[in-house]
Amino acid sequence: MRALTLLIPIALITLASTANAEILPEAEVGIKIPMVKKPTTRPFTVAHIPGFKRYYIADGGLAPMGSETEAPYSKSQIHAYDEDGKYVNSSRPGYDNRSIYYNSNTHQLETITYNISSDLGFAPNSGIFSIHLTEAGDLKDSSDEISQFNPAFGDSATIPSYDAEHKRYYAKQAHGNNVFIVDPNSREKTGVITLELDKAGAAHDDVSDSFIAYTAVKGEEFALLDVDHKTVLMFDITGKFVGKSALPKTLKLRANNHYTGLGYANQMLFLFHEPEGEFGTYYGFKIQK
Repeated sequence: MRALTLLIPIALITLASTANAEILPEAEVGIKIPMVKKPTTRPFTVAHIPGFKRYYIADGGLAPMGSETEAPYSKSQIHAYDEDGKYVNSSRPGYDNRSIYYNSNTHQLETITYNISSDLGFAPNSGIFSIHLTEAGDLKDSSDEISQFNPAFGDSATIPSYDAEHKRYYAKQAHGNNVFIVDPNSREKTGVITLELDKAGAAHDDVSDSFIAYTAVKGEEFALLDVDHKTVLMFDITGKFVGKSALPKTLKLRANNHYTGLGYANQMLFLFHEPEGEFGTYYGFKIQK
């Protein structure tokens, strides 16, 4: 009996540690970043570096085929904004960016390209790269290679999220509810998380096709945009549905929101609202207390 009674407080402590945040029934706007430049291709994900107090927004688009005189160098740019949403500068490192994030382990701004998995065959400039910054946090055109293509990421269009604590990636697969767990040191996925979309009241074609945000909040680790119902669906690390946060009904989402214009940075889910402003506006939504 004594052993049993000792288990009770331990269980309560464990339960409390997994409830570190509360899902907001209605998402709150934390920041709006109006784009001051037309996206060079399509706007993709958002990163934030606390030390520089900067947001970084990456465009993504395929490089030209290349020729005898020109390398297959993507025209996609990365753009820096300050924490008030004011434009700082842009760079063209030459990648078809899909996922941009701040790696707190390496203290680098990093980008993952389209076709990271080589699902469509090997292409130059495919992989994971670090983007160079000035001492003030301004973007530079130069970069370094971190790794080349890795088939563990699965779908060619996946927009992976980085888990700094466990040094791994979560890569949502298109046309379904599976998320691959990727250890960058392995050429094979280390696990699959199946999202409870049915219990969330959604189908796979309602939600973001290739992006799921990793929040690092215990018990509410994943945030997924439900485009058709204008909500953010929340799941735990096993894929169990745990709640939702409604987006403003005034948002006019479009078909592109299934594939582009998403991100998670500075504890906010970012969403590109194309109809607002000359070149569109990024909203950062707070979805957890």
